[in-house]
Amino acid sequence: MKLTPELLLRAYGAGIFPMADARDDPRIYWVDPKFRGVMPLDGFHMSRSLARRIRAEPFRVSLNEDFAGVVTGCGERETTWINGPIFEAYGALHARGHAHSLELWEGEALVGGVYGVTLGRAFFGESMFSRRRDASKVALAYLVAHLAQTGFELFDTQFLTEHLASLGGIEVPRARYHQLLELALAGSDARIGARPLPDAHSVVQRITQTSKRA
Repeated sequence: MKLTPELLLRAYGAGIFPMADARDDPRIYWVDPKFRGVMPLDGFHMSRSLARRIRAEPFRVSLNEDFAGVVTGCGERETTWINGPIFEAYGALHARGHAHSLELWEGEALVGGVYGVTLGRAFFGESMFSRRRDASKVALAYLVAHLAQTGFELFDTQFLTEHLASLGGIEVPRARYHQLLELALAGSDARIGARPLPDAHSVVQRITQTSKRA
């Protein structure tokens, strides 16, 4: 079965996503976890040290400047579920405007990033990578602030890792996730490119204010 953009979007709309067992294994299987990871857009945990790090602006942050580079970076680990068919399929989805990347740069070097799929008012986070200290935390903070300011309602992280939990990620049962997904797919679509990425001060301010209200 070929992973086409149309098939991928139908799958995400139904609450499932594809994975592979290894980089060199061409087979694809579909996942519908019993418990789903979610990053509340009003509940990101920003420590004082992370806030200071973001204010120092150690990285240049961009949106959709190097989607292939981010996916490649995410796959550069000893074990990965990003195989050739998945790399190709998400590139095609990016070309259709439904897959996006947020990049962190140090000069000309790509040092971190995150990518995912958008549908309705949902962002389905696929993977992230970091080649510098705190790069993945900074990337997630920018992404959470940007998704909130562009009308998204659901940030799906697929699974809950210790790293995501430390930043405010939660786990919800499958039935609850499907309720959240249904709400996020109803009505008009959010557009991730509707506004520029927030600056460092706005990221810290927005997250601090929304987390206090939550």
